[in-house]
Amino acid sequence: MSAPTKLPAAGLDHRGAAAAPLAKPALRWLPAPMMSLTLFGVWLLLNQSVSLGHIALGALLGLAVPWFSERLRPERSRLKHPLKILRFLGVLLWDIVKSNVEVALRILGPESAISPRFVWVPLSIRDPYGIVSLAGVITLTPGTLSAELTADRRFLLVHCFNVTDEAALVADIKARYEQPLMEIFE
Repeated sequence: MSAPTKLPAAGLDHRGAAAAPLAKPALRWLPAPMMSLTLFGVWLLLNQSVSLGHIALGALLGLAVPWFSERLRPERSRLKHPLKILRFLGVLLWDIVKSNVEVALRILGPESAISPRFVWVPLSIRDPYGIVSLAGVITLTPGTLSAELTADRRFLLVHCFNVTDEAALVADIKARYEQPLMEIFE
């Protein structure tokens, strides 16, 4: 990738959009507090030690990695209705259990009862984090796999282990997964 020929003006970020000023000086040193805590905790767990040296090194990693990687994250996720995540997770867990049973029965049954197919799902969701979440949820559900996203982010190619009605599959994905994710992210 070539470097941009024109640098952004003062007060603009790397995309040319108005850069949001950091309101508190602490945010400059701790741009992603959850990532810092996670890195610190994972470091201590992986080393199975809470010695002073591991605590210091974990804290250093927890501060340095988010600080250096901040420019790699072009946008931050904004959850509009975070409490709806709990209901969505309940639906997802139920679908995972139900799909596990269905896939197991189809695998143990006659091969002629399986009808795999690729299906293009038109997307109404526009938030990039919502699209990534949708693709991940589809892949987490047994019997389905997100295969490709078009460049304009308007269609997602999904491989399904067993498809009898493409329209019903698309409607199910949109109603059970895409609509709740739109409520969460948009």
